[in-house]
Amino acid sequence: MDVAVRRLAEDEKLRLGTEIQRRLGVRTSRNEPLARFTTMRVGGPADLFAVAHNLFELRGLVRFARGHDLALFLLGRGSDLVISDAGMGGLVIQVRAEGSRVEGSRITAESGVPMARLATVARDAGLSGVEFALAIPGTVGGAVWANAGAHGSDVRGVLVEASVIRADDGAEQALDADGLGLAYRESRLKHPAGAFPDVVTWASFELEPADRATIDDRLDEIRRWRRGHQPLGLPSAGSVFRNPPEGPSAGELIDRAGLKGTRIGGASVSERHANFIVNDGHGTAADVRRLAGHVRRAVATRWGVELVPEIVFAGDWSDWEETP
Repeated sequence: MDVAVRRLAEDEKLRLGTEIQRRLGVRTSRNEPLARFTTMRVGGPADLFAVAHNLFELRGLVRFARGHDLALFLLGRGSDLVISDAGMGGLVIQVRAEGSRVEGSRITAESGVPMARLATVARDAGLSGVEFALAIPGTVGGAVWANAGAHGSDVRGVLVEASVIRADDGAEQALDADGLGLAYRESRLKHPAGAFPDVVTWASFELEPADRATIDDRLDEIRRWRRGHQPLGLPSAGSVFRNPPEGPSAGELIDRAGLKGTRIGGASVSERHANFIVNDGHGTAADVRRLAGHVRRAVATRWGVELVPEIVFAGDWSDWEETP
């Protein structure tokens, strides 16, 4: 996502922020540090930052940005994401629209609903099929965007439709999994034509009735697996690379290459799970990206496999150069 985005001058930030407040009633901040909004705990400032607490605010902010040709980035819980140390141009919206409803065997959730909460809402309704969401640290919007998955399941397997504000004309349209181009950790939403993306507002999922005790057992199994296999106590962005279509997983390839514990600056390959890079609290986005590049090259040299990043490197990387 190294898309060139013009940075805003200070007077532009003030003018645009004032207009957003006047027109939408949404407060903005200028030069807001983004590290605290990401699970990796790295990232520089956003030119303009706003929180959308509901879909009305989200739609208004998105359409404002489109009408002012303002580069836009949507932020959920900040997982699977490394924001550059230089930060992000344009407007960053943290999506906190968290409404949901259950109708029979279908759950409709707004894009800011945490996936882990979706799993418990389904459990409380006696519905099975999204237990895997407990292991996904992001939101519904991000999960649709990435076709997120875990434990042998993914969003595509349960999605009925998701509503998207289209980048081309600003209209909102409900699309099914095929219309969204959902594939393994992929969607067409991941490939915007420019600095303005399609934006997910809500998604609906079709599930199966099940005994609550059975669902609880599955959720407990996922919790135990995560505690035993993932570095939950340290800042990370989740799995760094997608698993190859055939053969050993990315984590196995990295482990067999002897890369556990490899460090660049404050970033290191987790000793618990080799497909995680963790931040010791002093790491930078550049440390993380350089380490990911080193791991990718080492695995390619050792095993002849080109790992594909699962995490997204977003923001202003114009002054960054990958070291060999």
